[in-house]
Amino acid sequence: MNRDDFFRCSASFVVVVVLSIRYPIVAGTFYSSDPKRLRNEIESCFLGKYGPGKLPGPEGRERSIIALVAPHAGYIYSGQTAAWSYRALSEENPPETAVILSPNHTGFGPPVSLYKSGEWRTPLGKTSIDDNLAQEIFSASKIINFDDLAHVNEHSIEVHVPFLQYLYGDKIKIVPIVMGYQDLETSQSIGKTLAKVLKDHNTVIVASTDLTHMEPKQSAKCKDDLVLDSIRTMDEVKLQNVVRSNRITMCGYGPVSAALVAAKLLGANQAEVLSYNTSGDITGDLNAVVGYVAAKITKTVL
Repeated sequence: MNRDDFFRCSASFVVVVVLSIRYPIVAGTFYSSDPKRLRNEIESCFLGKYGPGKLPGPEGRERSIIALVAPHAGYIYSGQTAAWSYRALSEENPPETAVILSPNHTGFGPPVSLYKSGEWRTPLGKTSIDDNLAQEIFSASKIINFDDLAHVNEHSIEVHVPFLQYLYGDKIKIVPIVMGYQDLETSQSIGKTLAKVLKDHNTVIVASTDLTHMEPKQSAKCKDDLVLDSIRTMDEVKLQNVVRSNRITMCGYGPVSAALVAAKLLGANQAEVLSYNTSGDITGDLNAVVGYVAAKITKTVL
């Protein structure tokens, strides 16, 4: 076959690109599946008794926030706490991409799973994966793998996407990373990788976690106070130690540890706990609560 024959044959082939779409799995349970009701639900999180008391904005301040910590339970339980983090973010110039770190509740996938490309859907619309940034993170890391399976039934990133869509519509992109391994070495490796890559990008890191699970409120608060102190001092080693030595059932200590490492390397010099509540504050059942925290990790902006 000569060159002209080759091009004539090649012209008959059509390249089909299949877009990876991740559909919501907790719409209708963790948050409303109706767009209008969902917007009202999010606004109620901002304005509720345990929320910040203000709707988002106005944006405009130079970005000081490098990372946020926010919970991932159903909005009726933890949404008001999460709203504190997103209210703080809304006051500053918007990020182009949110890198969302979460624990792996399902057990599927490799030790650290990065969603490669495509888009995530919620009742509020679609949010694109920042596939270029995802590729940079993958290329810079020895332990992060491309894998969609770990994300299919994992709720702890999904619940943050409607908040981001409420703030920024379809202008913001995401990079979802699920951590099956949450040990100190893994967390530090991820944090260092993110710091290396994100220094040249307009991003915010979101560490998704709940705190103590299903203990009496007094016991949960005593344990959670140790976690909050580790966040305030930006000490990922202390955080890992207190979680292990006190058997704290904090599900996302790895994501928070990685976010602390990355934030410090990116210039953060302060961490502030914005809110702490438990599910018992909402339900009235103080015998078996789950703890929730909102926090921001910031750098000084002159």
